[in-house]
Amino acid sequence: MRDVHRLEPGAANLAGGTVLAAWERFVQGEDQVPDVRPLVAISWHRCREQYRVDPHLTEAPVAVAEPSHTPEHDVVFAELGFRAASVAHEVGNLGGVVTVTDATGRILAEWGDQATLARAGDSNLAPWFCWSECAVGTNGMGTALEAHGPVPIRGAEHWCQTLHNWVGAGIAVRDVVTREPIAVLNICCWRSRLPASAESWLANAATMTQYPLKRRARDSGAELVATYTQARARSSAALAAVDAAGKVVIADDMASVLLGVPARTPAVDPTLRWNPGLPELITAARYATRQAAHNPDWVGSTQIFAHLADEPTSISMRPVFSSGHVIGTLVSFGASDGAPLPQAEEAAHPRAQPRRLVAMRDNRMVLLRLPEVHFAESQGNDVWLSTDQGRLRAASLSLDKLEGELADVGFLRVHRRYVVNLSRILEIERGPKGELSLVMDDRANEMVPVSRRNAPAVRRALDI
Repeated sequence: MRDVHRLEPGAANLAGGTVLAAWERFVQGEDQVPDVRPLVAISWHRCREQYRVDPHLTEAPVAVAEPSHTPEHDVVFAELGFRAASVAHEVGNLGGVVTVTDATGRILAEWGDQATLARAGDSNLAPWFCWSECAVGTNGMGTALEAHGPVPIRGAEHWCQTLHNWVGAGIAVRDVVTREPIAVLNICCWRSRLPASAESWLANAATMTQYPLKRRARDSGAELVATYTQARARSSAALAAVDAAGKVVIADDMASVLLGVPARTPAVDPTLRWNPGLPELITAARYATRQAAHNPDWVGSTQIFAHLADEPTSISMRPVFSSGHVIGTLVSFGASDGAPLPQAEEAAHPRAQPRRLVAMRDNRMVLLRLPEVHFAESQGNDVWLSTDQGRLRAASLSLDKLEGELADVGFLRVHRRYVVNLSRILEIERGPKGELSLVMDDRANEMVPVSRRNAPAVRRALDI
């Protein structure tokens, strides 16, 4: 790590007295914390409203989860361990600790000088203890699992008061297909600032670690195409190959119509694969991946609402393996082979539904009740909310993620750029060519377009 001894500029008390004062107000129930960075304010909101973490917790709990992971993940852990060990002496000289965690926030290993490691042990900053946000609140490791890019957390920005003498920064290495976290690399220091190059070093370490994952994903894409081609020669059913995230790698003519993607156009690179915008298909693909990981002979079936179809379409799902690892699924339309997927699949993997949405006005966090939100719009790299309080930038970095969070609470994706609150639709306007627009129940009666591919879902949701 270059410039490891040059400290980053900032207040002598790490995060500053204004942040500490804001933390004291927020833990007492106040919502407005204008002096706090948006990333931290949003994390505090999760800790207080969703995870209910005690801000006066004095130590991290023992990790109890036993997540399954693939040999690829072992390679990531080993690579991050090598990179952590390479800077451990330099960071240790500054009273610092370097850690590697898994996707649950469980520390797998740590490096540093003995005095700092002993001090870290007072808070269970040590292997086999859990440092996710839901366990100990805002911290470099746990918050990195919730965000993208390097995440620095300084002093009183930590949710738990016992950590206010620490400053840290973490970055998650994510699966290049599903975007789920695999591991976190983290640097933290006691009562001092991080090395100036810490964040750039973390970003570079994550990028280098993901190169083999990207190569493997491209190879897996090619294998999915080859498997699809072989199956296509033996079957007359509409057929597609999807990856573990439910994105389409290749589809034949009929399947392409049902999925709303180009026909017979391979998308081997994971960053270029086709997103059909069908939540039921994504759920089914993820379920198939989990089932096949435990039972290689598993084959399943379910029904989904495909594009341009007013009735549900039966599909059969057959997982595809490479070197014993599930890389995707062959989807046959009009077939019902295999075990039925449970209708309430999400019940087995409950997802916390938001009671309020978090938005930002300048550097101030705004907590919105769901009925206050008319619609969400993707614009460039931001998601904007049309609300009773005006137009606000959403804390969520992705419209896809926001759609997933709100799918079961009355919101619907109606266009690649829009998710609407069904209860705030005032009128439906039909254009000269049959296209639909939604007139929203707001002061300006704003109009939201409905894409052709999403029109059937809108008609079903509104019963028209």
